[in-house]
Order: sequence, then structure tokens, then C-alpha cells
Amino acid sequence: MAKKEFTYRGKTLDELKRLSIDEFAMLLPARQRRSIKRGIPDSQKKVMKKIKLGDKNLKTHVRDMIITPAMVGSTLKIHNGKEYFQLAILEDMLGHFLGEFALTRKKVAHSAPGIGATKSSASISVK
Repeated sequence: MAKKEFTYRGKTLDELKRLSIDEFAMLLPARQRRSIKRGIPDSQKKVMKKIKLGDKNLKTHVRDMIITPAMVGSTLKIHNGKEYFQLAILEDMLGHFLGEFALTRKKVAHSAPGIGATKSSASISVK
């Protein structure tokens, strides 16, 4: 069974890579399109330049960067507030922000309640 070819809004990855950033922005949802139309900040331009140069161990704090076709196939380390989270960028991530994939909060996992936390635990001996 042949693997289905990836398309984004009817365009293949090769076609997307040939588009300029403004042409690609027209395919994005409104929030991302507006971000690109307002101009790309210098911090994001630096990251894009390093990706094009092929930097293998790229660490970044830029979480509000939109994933473009030029970034597909690269691996980045994105800061989540405590540590760097390694992220391999795939075709399915096009148009999303980098920060969406490096979560800043962990799932809360509670253990058993402590002594005195409930009425029934007050009657249990401390031994």
C-alpha cells in the first residue's frame, strides 16, 4: 500500500517550499497570517537563518514562531521555561507555533492524601 502524499491546503511540500513567505501566509489561518503580515521579528529571522545553514544543535527560546515549509525536517530544542524540549519538525506541524509542541505545564498527578487530610484519616493511628 503506497503512502499518501502530504498536502497542505491542496499544495504538496515541494510546492510550498517554492512559495515566498507572503504567499505561504495566504494559506494560513487568520491568527498566523496576521502575525506574518505584521512583520517577522529579528529573533525569528535569526532562527530561520540558522535553520537554513543546517545548524544541528539549535536551541531557541522563540516559542511564538510559526512553522514554515523551510523548517520541515529539521530538529530544534525549544525552551519550555525549565529545560529544552527536543522537537523534530514534521509536515503536519505547518502553520502551528513552536510553543504548541513544548508544553510549559505538566499533568498533575496526585498521590494518596496525607494524615489529617480527611475525616477518616484522623482516626488512623500514626504508627
